[in-house]
Amino acid sequence: MTRRHQVVICGAGITGVSAAYFLAKVGVDDILIVDERPPLTLTSDRSTECYRNWWPDAEMLAIMNRSIDLMESLADESGNIFHMNRRGYLYVTDNEKKIPELIERSNRTSNLGAGQLRIHSPENSSYQASTPDDFHNQPSGADILLGSDLIHKHFPYLTEDAVAALHVRRAGWLSAQQLGMYLFETAKRLGVRFESARVDDGDVANGRVNGVKLSNGERIDCPIFVNAAGPYLKQVGKMLGVEIPVYTELHLKVAFKDPLGVVGRDAPLLIWDDEQSLPWTDDERATLAEDDKTKWLVEKFPAGAHTRPEGTGESQTILMLWEYKTRVLEPIFPPSLDEQYPEIAMRGMSAMLPGLKKYFDKMPKPQLDGGYYTRTRENRLLAGPLDVEGAYVIGAVSGYGIMSACAAGELLATHIAKTPLPSYASAFSPARYNNLEYLKKLENWDDSGQL
Repeated sequence: MTRRHQVVICGAGITGVSAAYFLAKVGVDDILIVDERPPLTLTSDRSTECYRNWWPDAEMLAIMNRSIDLMESLADESGNIFHMNRRGYLYVTDNEKKIPELIERSNRTSNLGAGQLRIHSPENSSYQASTPDDFHNQPSGADILLGSDLIHKHFPYLTEDAVAALHVRRAGWLSAQQLGMYLFETAKRLGVRFESARVDDGDVANGRVNGVKLSNGERIDCPIFVNAAGPYLKQVGKMLGVEIPVYTELHLKVAFKDPLGVVGRDAPLLIWDDEQSLPWTDDERATLAEDDKTKWLVEKFPAGAHTRPEGTGESQTILMLWEYKTRVLEPIFPPSLDEQYPEIAMRGMSAMLPGLKKYFDKMPKPQLDGGYYTRTRENRLLAGPLDVEGAYVIGAVSGYGIMSACAAGELLATHIAKTPLPSYASAFSPARYNNLEYLKKLENWDDSGQL
C-alpha cells in the first residue's frame, strides 16, 4: 500500500510535536507524525522540566530567550495550563576563592544578553524574592548574594557554610507533559495527524527524499521528511544515508518524599556549585576504600548536584539529579538504572542541604528513572535541512529539550516554509559541520553550558 503526505515527522517527542505545531501555525498542510509509542513518552516524560536563559554561549542564549518568549505566550494563551513558574536557578558555593570567578563568569553571560547582573551584600541589598507560582512581573537577569547571613535570610534551609549564591531569574520549571500535550492537541485541531507506527526505512533517490517505509509494510510518499527521533536520530539518519554527528548519554533522576520539609516548598532549582567528597562515617569510608569496586565512592565528586520541590498543595516530593558519572551508551529502553544513585544523590545534596542527613539512617523510598541526552559535540541542538533534499532534522537537545523545544520547532518550520530565518539559525543548522572554520573552532570548545 502507498499513500502520500506533504510532511512526515518521525518521532512524537517534544521536538517532533513542536515541529508539527509550528509547521501547522505557518500554514503547512497535510502533516503526519509517526511514532510507535504514544506521544511524549520515550524521553520527554523523563524530564526535570526546568528552563533557563542563562547560557555562556551567545547563540544558545538567543534561542533560549526566544523559546521562553514562546512558552510565556503559550502559557498566557492557555491560562497557564502547564503551570509555568519563574522561581529561578540558585547556584550555591561555600568556597570564597570562587567568588571573583563567579562574578566574572556571570558578568560575561549577562553581557551576552541574559539580563542585568545585580550584586548584593548584607550592607547593600535590594534583592527581590521570586513569586513561587507565576512568571509575570518577575526580575530578569541574575542576582549574586554574598555572605552567609544574607543567603540564609532568603534561603534558610541552605547550609550556613554558603558564602555566595547566584540566582538566575529568567528560569524555573513547568509541566513538560502538559506543555507537550497542549502543542499536540492544538496541532491536531490545525489538521496534524498522528499514527502509531515505526519508520523502518527511507526512500532516497537522486539526492532527495521520496518517501518512507513503515514496519507494517506500508509506504508513504512525502516530499518532506523530518527526523525528530530523539535518541534514535543517528539510526533514522542512516536510513537516509546521512551521518548525524550525535551521541547519547544516560542520565538518571530520583524522587523522594521529604516529610521533614528539608527543601523549602517555594525553593528555586538548587544547585551545589562545588566539588565534594561524600559524607561517610570513618568506618564506612575505610570499608569503601578497601574494595576496588567501591573505592570511587570516597574520591572527589563533581559539582552540579541539584534538586527542586515537585508538585503543589500538600506534595512532599523532591527531585534530585547529579551527573557524577557520565555514561555514553547506545539507547536501550528501558534504560539500566543504577541502584546506588538515590543514596549517592541524597548524600551529595546534603552538602548544600544539611537537613537531608536526617534521612541517612532510614532513606525515604526512592522513585528512580532515567532517559538519554542526545548531544552534539558542542552541545548545540540541530534544526534545519540535511544534505538530502527534502530531509530535515530537529533534535540533539541534550538535557534542555523542554526549554528549547518551542524555538527549535519554530526554527525548523521557518526552514521548511522558506520564510526569513532568525539570526541564530546557522548556529543550529547541520550545515555548520561542512564549515572548516567551525570544525577548527570545535577543537577548543570547552564550555557546554550543562549543569
